[in-house]
Amino acid sequence: MLQKISNWDDTIVALATPPGVGAIGVIRVSGKNAFGIANELFASKDLTNQKSHSIHVGMLSDEGLNIDEVVVSLFKGPKSYTGEDVIEIGCHGSPYIQQQIIEACIRRGARIAKPGEFTQRAFLNGKLDLTQAEAVADLIASNTAASQKTALHNIRGGFSIVLKELREQLIGFSALIELELDFSEEDVEFADRAKFDAILQSAQITTQQLLESFQLGNVIKNGVSVAIIGKPNAGKSTLLNTLLNENRAIVSEIAGTTRDTIEELINIKGILFRLIDTAGIRQDSKDVIELVGIEKSLEKMKEADVVLYIFDVNEMNSAELVELEKEFKKSNKKYVLAGNKSDIAADGVVEKYDSVKKIFPISAKNKMGIEQIKDALFDSTVGEIPVSENVVVTNARHYGALQQVNQSLTDIKQGLDSGRASDLVALDIRRCLHYISEITGDISNEDVLDFIFSKFCIGK
Repeated sequence: MLQKISNWDDTIVALATPPGVGAIGVIRVSGKNAFGIANELFASKDLTNQKSHSIHVGMLSDEGLNIDEVVVSLFKGPKSYTGEDVIEIGCHGSPYIQQQIIEACIRRGARIAKPGEFTQRAFLNGKLDLTQAEAVADLIASNTAASQKTALHNIRGGFSIVLKELREQLIGFSALIELELDFSEEDVEFADRAKFDAILQSAQITTQQLLESFQLGNVIKNGVSVAIIGKPNAGKSTLLNTLLNENRAIVSEIAGTTRDTIEELINIKGILFRLIDTAGIRQDSKDVIELVGIEKSLEKMKEADVVLYIFDVNEMNSAELVELEKEFKKSNKKYVLAGNKSDIAADGVVEKYDSVKKIFPISAKNKMGIEQIKDALFDSTVGEIPVSENVVVTNARHYGALQQVNQSLTDIKQGLDSGRASDLVALDIRRCLHYISEITGDISNEDVLDFIFSKFCIGK
């Protein structure tokens, strides 16, 4: 079990705001000597005698030379983000000024923080559990309302609360099982099997809901990939430009203009969709470069979460579409069919596709039916996922551990149902507790922690 460390000897410093020119920059210092370092640089007043969670304005100087007029925020441990003494220096956003301040701190004994080290110290000092710490990184990376909401919920302990309740129930029963082992010769039962069976059933339902939420969580965190597929000149690039509301792809009447894939992002109802414009698929091309593009198109179609197949309503017949639909269903691939150029179709042309269910008549050029296409993409992917009102799992590491928790709960229940010996049931409970603790970080190893926090930015 990893020991919680609360008395690190060194002090760390890093730029907490993005590098580059800006209005302001914030430099964060954490460690037992944070106040001493800042006090040497801040001549306006003695910071060591000031209250925690207070703000002070004054000149920051180094060896008699003024660096910048700054705002210094004080946070005394343990009531700080890291649990240590923390100083935040707000300065003007010149990279030169920021570097001067950082170098001045280093000359007084601080060192540059490793990626994620501030949050890692918060975890090791018991300010956050590991799920909350990972949610900090998710919040920083959030780019939609859905990802922001999920990350905030987990930072506030939403996921942790669910796991804590499950862990406490298992520990309580495990303690009674262990007590029975101490009195094994007297053949007594301290643990109420019927009550624990009900707890197990509730735990299995909760765990299963968490596992099922990962499908939605993965979409929230990583978005949905959409391969725009179709024959040459069907209007794929025009549709991409219309969806993006900008001229991103080259549009031409010449078949085979698109040779390579183009990827862009669009936000639909709070979820990111990655649109992939591909080369037109045809069998009779003799152009070597175009053939490579076609091969890439087929690869993207296999990898995509959903295929947006676009066709010219004036050229595609309904029999071809029926066969195409069968192929999508056979491959279990989600798809949306867009009949383009329907604004210039002859009378009765669009109506002949009534036998095909998922077809949407559009005009990519004239922006007709575009909102229906967006709705169809959302409904065919996100809309089909059961939405939990509670915690949504977005982390693959959590998902893997939850699978082990779920299997352990099954083993515990089977053991109780079959009358398995108490010592063996206790082993299954311990295994379940181990995987729960892996998620929260109560049991971990330094290599895993280093990997997790290395993905953070330096100043966090």
